[in-house]
Amino acid sequence: MAHTSDLMLSLQQADPTPHIVNVASVPQLSPFRYPGGKTWLVPEIRRWLDEARTKPALFVEPFAGGAIASLTVAAEQRAEHVVFCELDHAVAAVWHTVLHDADALCRRIMEFDVTAANARALLAAQPSSRLDLAFQTIVRNRVQHGGIMAPGASLMKDGENGRGIRSRWYPRTVVRRIQSIQLMRERLTFVEGDGIELIRRYAARPDVAFFVDPPYTAGGKRAGRRLYLHSELDHGLLFDEVRRARGRALMTYDDADEVLALAREHGLAVRRIPMKNTHHARMMELLISNR
Repeated sequence: MAHTSDLMLSLQQADPTPHIVNVASVPQLSPFRYPGGKTWLVPEIRRWLDEARTKPALFVEPFAGGAIASLTVAAEQRAEHVVFCELDHAVAAVWHTVLHDADALCRRIMEFDVTAANARALLAAQPSSRLDLAFQTIVRNRVQHGGIMAPGASLMKDGENGRGIRSRWYPRTVVRRIQSIQLMRERLTFVEGDGIELIRRYAARPDVAFFVDPPYTAGGKRAGRRLYLHSELDHGLLFDEVRRARGRALMTYDDADEVLALAREHGLAVRRIPMKNTHHARMMELLISNR
């Protein structure tokens, strides 16, 4: 491990006119509309993986959410195998079902009549099976404002072009994405559980690449608490586990003083990268790596 002074990248050395990725140019592979999704970061993840001399044996995403990074790596075969993890039980039900019971889920998606009354009835129901929960979660993600699934989120009212909750319900598109994931399921392993524990599981292996995109609650940020059911995280512990990992790791975080301090403390390299939020405002995020 190099010294902190060797690893810390000067933020002033970054490209003075960095390019913001047009997410429309990135293949949409996830069935989720995900707040805080990393579609815009896909080209950077590709470059980061390409920097390595050899293809990683495993690509590990401990806080998967919509899993766009894992799905892209699997689809483009940029690692021998992909392991992705999610703690949220409802989101996990979707991934379990997509990988193991996709046909039944696709049938329900195609047959569902999306009206406000039907959506409210479905979301108020108590699921009796993993399939029930997976379908309910897909509907919730599609018809609630901003794709937010945390408690307190509301149904869309006007939606796109005044179409209300139907404006984000594209059953054929969602089914096509699920079927595409099915075709590469042999390259994917899903784990329901704690992301930090998953990092520990593979920390001793130098042939693993970790992409770490935790809920943004560091530096007093409230977005993670509003957007995700499981938003509390010991960020210091996470940084420590990433520092200890023998494999390459890339983290993405909000641009916050507390995060910069953690990176310095743990001897991790930092670079700013531009992105656009859901309101199309230009913002900067931090890319943090242990190499």
